[in-house]
Amino acid sequence: MSGLLIENGTIYDGLGGKPYQTSLYLENGRIVQIGGELKGLPGEVIDAAGYAVTPGFVDIHRHCDNKPFFGTDYGNGILAQGITSIAVGNCGISMTPCSSAPDLAREMQEFQEPVLGPACEMGPKDFAGYIKALDTLPLPVNVLSMIGTGSVRTSIKGFLNTPFTEKELCRAEELIEEAMEAGACGISLGIMYLPEAYGSPQEFASLLKPVWRRGKRAFAHIRGEGDSLVGSVREILEIGRQAGCGVEISHFKSCGMKNWKREIHKAIALIEEARAQGQDVTCDFYPYDGGSTSLSTMLPPSFVNGDMKQALKRLGTKEGVEQFRREVSRLYEDWDNYAITLGWDRIFISGVTKKENEVFLGKSVSQGAKEFGFEDEAAFAAFLLHGEDGKVTIINRSMHQDDIDTVAKLPYSLVISDSIYGDSKTPHPRMYGAFPKIIREYVMERGIYTLEEGVKRMTSLPAGRVGLKDRGCILEGYYGDINIFRPEEFRDRADYSHSARLPQGLHCCILNGEVVVKDDVVLKKERGRNVRI
Repeated sequence: MSGLLIENGTIYDGLGGKPYQTSLYLENGRIVQIGGELKGLPGEVIDAAGYAVTPGFVDIHRHCDNKPFFGTDYGNGILAQGITSIAVGNCGISMTPCSSAPDLAREMQEFQEPVLGPACEMGPKDFAGYIKALDTLPLPVNVLSMIGTGSVRTSIKGFLNTPFTEKELCRAEELIEEAMEAGACGISLGIMYLPEAYGSPQEFASLLKPVWRRGKRAFAHIRGEGDSLVGSVREILEIGRQAGCGVEISHFKSCGMKNWKREIHKAIALIEEARAQGQDVTCDFYPYDGGSTSLSTMLPPSFVNGDMKQALKRLGTKEGVEQFRREVSRLYEDWDNYAITLGWDRIFISGVTKKENEVFLGKSVSQGAKEFGFEDEAAFAAFLLHGEDGKVTIINRSMHQDDIDTVAKLPYSLVISDSIYGDSKTPHPRMYGAFPKIIREYVMERGIYTLEEGVKRMTSLPAGRVGLKDRGCILEGYYGDINIFRPEEFRDRADYSHSARLPQGLHCCILNGEVVVKDDVVLKKERGRNVRI
């Protein structure tokens, strides 16, 4: 691999240090010298005068677990943002482990499809096999992998709403131990999702013991982010205390209009107290007021009753629709019902699998029900869930900007995209714009961060949480993952109306010492590495 000299750039080291102007030299994929005499060294020269030179961005929360098995086209939207490393397997949802029973495996894959995209049915069934498979596949960026407790549970007992037996719990711990041994960067929980919603704090604490023994961390989609936010934060803190491992609260936010500007502060107070007592707990956020997930999350656990397949089938009957209507019309103590706390008018259809249902894309559930002659929103949601076998992706406009800013300003919060990969012509704009949006809006327009602080939230902080070594900073000896851009020009272009537009203004993205993006054009999409921790 030839050398690469970056001259006269303004260095933002990723640690939040004061920027400084100098040159640096890369060789064999690493930064070998910063400053000093660099003239005459072999290799390509990039004149970075007038540009910011930062570490490559690290997105520890993407859901493209399945995508390497279908080629590397998905890499454009990642590299164009300057993202050079990602972590997959979030929210308790990982491609593996997968049951050896075909029906159970298919049920899990169909449940995951709105988040991970179509399954690779001939792909690996265990986590070690997944990691080994990534070694053989072309990767557009560096990839780290987590194991999801939802996939662990589903692979053992499907969507049953019963506790683990002692034998099942031992098997679950074995699967997690095997994943830690294979190089998982951590474990993810999706306590809001079925079947994990049936799990108890004690079960989760037991599942995390192998993570504690390996010195890794748990990344948690907590049980509720609306009415039950405060209780859900209290629960995950207790799980972390019992297990003894560090905790990252994923996409930390407060949903539901009556909770805005209030509940987030109560939840933060719990985190601050835990941190003051020495607990390893941090959080992350994405810079949008809307989230994205599967429409199946609108099914109350009591309606599913441990059998997702039958629940979706029942939605095709008059009796099933009536039951769904009743159960989605009341509040629950242990489950956030966004149909009430947010409203069907703020839940938008963003992804379907059947062509005839594409007419609903971009419409709220309320709009779809009214414009297409359904009795009410519940009937429309039931129609879609039944007809699509649950494979419907939604965007819910659930947050207030003041709350987002409150989380963004926490000294221990970091930036993620939470991009989901269900087939969609209208994905959430965060898939294509989350990281440059931080530069444009949070740094340049609103001054929430200085540039050095914003860069830190997207580089060294996330790298540290997943145990990513020698990346996320511009230091001698570190890998050559580097972005070069003018802060006033690097900007997102994706929004809710035009959500699939790539950003602009990235002069260069360098991955493992090679230029992979030049003036917004992706040049190479196979220079990433599979990273074990």
